[in-house]
Amino acid sequence: MIIWVFKQVLLILTGCFFLVFGISVLIQAYSLKDPFSFVLTFFASNLMILISAAILIGLVLRLVAVHRHRRRSPGAPAVRQPPNGDESE
Repeated sequence: MIIWVFKQVLLILTGCFFLVFGISVLIQAYSLKDPFSFVLTFFASNLMILISAAILIGLVLRLVAVHRHRRRSPGAPAVRQPPNGDESE
């Protein structure tokens, strides 16, 4: 469980890096003189911001949901097992 949380936090930090990087690219896009380069950089940075924000929201919600589930039932596994115990499904 600790390794899973560590990986989630590492992914969240990576997502934060790309979000900040996308914002900085967006700010730098406004200093470009060529309109074509501005449009390409503007839309690329917005796509980077959108994807990293969506991934961040998903990762944070998953981390919160697992934390709430583990707090309610401390002995239960973090991931649900299939009803018959078969891992192949």
